[in-house]
Amino acid sequence: MFTLLWKKNVRKILKRKDSDAGEKGRALEELRASLYHEFQSPDGAKRQQQRLCRPFVALTFNFVIAVGIIFTNKLVLKNVGFQFPIFLTFIHYTVSWLLMAILKLFSILPASPPSESRFSSLLTLGMVMSFSTGLANVSLKYNSVGFYQMSKIAVTPSIVLAEFIVYHKKVSFLKVLALAVVSIGVAVATVTDLQFNLFGACVALAWIIPSAVNKILWSRMQQQENWTALALMWKTTPITLFFLVIMIPWLDPPGALSFNWSFNNTSAILLSALLGFLLQWSGALALGATSAITHVVLGQFKTCVILLGNYYIFGSNPGHTSICGAFVAIAGMSFYTYLNLLKQKQNANKSGNARQTTMPKSKLSRQNGNAHEGNYGSNVV
Repeated sequence: MFTLLWKKNVRKILKRKDSDAGEKGRALEELRASLYHEFQSPDGAKRQQQRLCRPFVALTFNFVIAVGIIFTNKLVLKNVGFQFPIFLTFIHYTVSWLLMAILKLFSILPASPPSESRFSSLLTLGMVMSFSTGLANVSLKYNSVGFYQMSKIAVTPSIVLAEFIVYHKKVSFLKVLALAVVSIGVAVATVTDLQFNLFGACVALAWIIPSAVNKILWSRMQQQENWTALALMWKTTPITLFFLVIMIPWLDPPGALSFNWSFNNTSAILLSALLGFLLQWSGALALGATSAITHVVLGQFKTCVILLGNYYIFGSNPGHTSICGAFVAIAGMSFYTYLNLLKQKQNANKSGNARQTTMPKSKLSRQNGNAHEGNYGSNVV
């Protein structure tokens, strides 16, 4: 009898342990599924990107990296003597692809959205990325930094015109006025540093349209088709590399393999490549969080900050005309930012009012509604 009771107790204890182990296993499985949905699924990854990379964070990240890579690329092309801007761009995207491959190996790279974009859209984006980045480095090689920044002024009206023609997107008169003030201010600020040659000027003009299309597609595909920045970079980088290989014989001089690949030179080139990956990523985050025009305005703000920083910190004297132009441009940027914030506030109020009007009435409000329905028109809180 005692043995029988003891066996029954042992079975109960074992069953309880098995049930506890099963509950822990189910809890761990649910936790794993929740984490996967939050970080690996396209919707979860998109929410994480929007939560962590607010517009201010994304724009600040892109601003810091963009300033660093302009001077680093100029150092590589001039001081290091690496006279191969397209091949330098090819190294940038190769390093970016290798870094993303490592992220994918450790299951950190976000997944693509379930309804992926058409291959033609990805092909177009990869192609314009190769022309936009490659021609930018060629322009930086042959032109001064001032002329390189000056050529970006033409990107703003190109984006406004392209978005109006293709997507019927209109810009208010006040925003057009603010953008005009910004463009005039940047033109005046950089007028003292316009060293260029004919070939460099032609490259800068050819760069304008691919740059505008590149920004529009990056912004639209992230905002309308639920792509994250890294997932879209992973899909388009091989296409970009393919077109860069085609461009190398046409725009780069021969002799890249016979370059002096010393430790210092290679380190400078790899630093430029690392910044190139961060620039591409931060630019994609900024375009996904804001718009193509806002990203261009950020680039012009960067120009003014560099000019004023050299004047106040390092004692350079570009002239009073350039300083006044920089302040005019910053004033226009401030007004443009104010208009954007005002529009966001108005959209938030509209969405809040829409939610309130569509909310179902509670039981109490339905009971009281019939009794006081006639007074709603006169009593406004």
